[in-house]
Formats: sequence, C-alpha cells, structure tokens
Amino acid sequence: MRAITPFLWFDGNAAEAVEFYSSIFPDSEITRITYKPDEPAAGSVLTIEFKLKGEEFIALNAASPFQFSESLSLMVLCETQEEIDEYWDKLAEEGTPLAAGWVKDRYGLSWQITPAEFFELMDNEDMEHNARLMAAMNTMIKFDIEALRAASRGD
Repeated sequence: MRAITPFLWFDGNAAEAVEFYSSIFPDSEITRITYKPDEPAAGSVLTIEFKLKGEEFIALNAASPFQFSESLSLMVLCETQEEIDEYWDKLAEEGTPLAAGWVKDRYGLSWQITPAEFFELMDNEDMEHNARLMAAMNTMIKFDIEALRAASRGD
C-alpha cells in the first residue's frame, strides 16, 4: 500500500461501487477485503482495497452521515477522445454530468475525465491563448479534444 491512499467512505454500498469502478477502468483489481468482526453486521464487508488503472484505493463499507462532494474529485487523464467518451459515458450512467469534464457518478463521487493534453496546452505564457482555451473548456460538459486543440490554435 502507498504512503498516501485515497480512502472512500461509502454508505453501505462499497462492494457494489468497487465492482462498478472495476468494470470501467483497465488494470483494476480487488487486492484485499476485510470483514466486520462485531454484530449487528458480523461477517459483512468492512473495507475493500482495490486498484483502478493501477492506482490504489480503499473503500469503507459503513453507514455514513457524510456525503461525497465536489470539494474532492478523482481526475482521470485520458490520451484519446475514445477513452474520454468511454469513461465519461459509463460514469454518467445514473450519475450527473457537470461542467468542464466533471461528472458525479451514481454513488456521488466526483470525477474529472480530462485529456492529458489539456495541461500541455495550458502550459503557455500567452494569456490570450490560455483565455481562448479556458473559454472553450467552459462551453463543454464532456471534454472534446479537437475543440480544445482548435481553441489553442486560434481557429
């Protein structure tokens, strides 16, 4: 396990959520499951350690007075539009599309499905260029790599 690992608290549906996420991302696996030792739920899942795209996470399966919020999101960097479309579409099923590459999934967790190229395009000292790029991004719900490239070129 890494020194810093995202620990996600689900309201009793951690196993379902982990299965859902694992079905979306390649290089995903469940690496450990622990079980509750005490009643009233002795023997039920307590934590699930898992990987998505090789990155480690832990899901806690417990009643929660807390909800996920947009103040914390998981960013997935994508190399192609096809990858963006696939992840976005699957996470948006029964979820909520937000703006500028963000989507809240059916469990309330926020994701940023982002072209890896976006940060390279923004790494520019020309503020007019960056303003065009940001203006284009702000018109999008799901990212469109070609539209970002066009804005970067000034098309």
